[in-house]
Amino acid sequence: MLWFLLRRTFLGALVLWLITMGVFALFFVTPNNVARSLAGRQATPETIQLVEARLGLDQPIWKQYLDFVRNALHGDLGYDYYHQQPVTEIIVAALPITVSLAVGAAVLWMLLGVTNGVISAVRSGSFADRALTTFALFFYSMPTFLLGLLLLYFLYFQLTLSGYPFFPPGGYVPFTDDPYEWTRHMVLPWVTLALVLAATYTRLTRGSMLDVLGEDYIRTARSKGLRESRVVVVHGLRSALTPVVTQFGIDLGQLVGGVVVTETVFSMPGLGKTAIDAINRQDLPVILGIVLFASAAVVVANILVDLAYAMLDPRVRLH
Repeated sequence: MLWFLLRRTFLGALVLWLITMGVFALFFVTPNNVARSLAGRQATPETIQLVEARLGLDQPIWKQYLDFVRNALHGDLGYDYYHQQPVTEIIVAALPITVSLAVGAAVLWMLLGVTNGVISAVRSGSFADRALTTFALFFYSMPTFLLGLLLLYFLYFQLTLSGYPFFPPGGYVPFTDDPYEWTRHMVLPWVTLALVLAATYTRLTRGSMLDVLGEDYIRTARSKGLRESRVVVVHGLRSALTPVVTQFGIDLGQLVGGVVVTETVFSMPGLGKTAIDAINRQDLPVILGIVLFASAAVVVANILVDLAYAMLDPRVRLH
């Protein structure tokens, strides 16, 4: 297991190194005037000189790259001259919002998607199977922004007009300030993401469970007189979760990197909305920092997925 973890960690570090090379070339080599690009369109000559001195742009390219990687490893992702603060502080302020959204939605879509998929597979061909498949196809085809707007219209606007203002129109309240208000503001974003992504997990779990339930060891477990619920959950679901875990790791890593559409629809200043605002302002240091952070989140998520493989399927440890 240790060798397995070390090898996956090495591959993850290699991917991050390649990403830093690409990002460095994109932001520090390609522009004709790197300092002006990083300082912003309204930067004064003094600010541009400050950027040049801070980044050491008069140094050779290899020296600039090594400084860039060393700073990133020490948590220095640059300085935002638009807001006059380090990029790390901007990410730290936005990260709890995105993590709250991603983790809460992940719990909902896993419970909903895996449960629906198991029921659909166990009752294959029944009315429940067809109903759950239709549910999955409907929300799988639903754009996230459209579902979010529909939920806002019916559960915020119409309920408020009817005198039941339970759901807020958007925004974010920190959990440490008021847990109840935090929950109220998170419910609609959670449901928006969970319904769209649960559709994928319903279809994925159903297909995987149908394959597993036809295996010989499942028939052997049934012939031993084990309860059907134990056969399905303990013997069937564990083996069927491998592709589900793969998809979960990818989705969760991307969500932590920034849920752009959902955060924009519900006016939540998380990483996704922060990135969109930075793109609109051409605020390159913030874009650069979020790209690096999101890449690291995806790599770490995939390493955790590999570890989950080893726990779900012992054969993985041999490869």
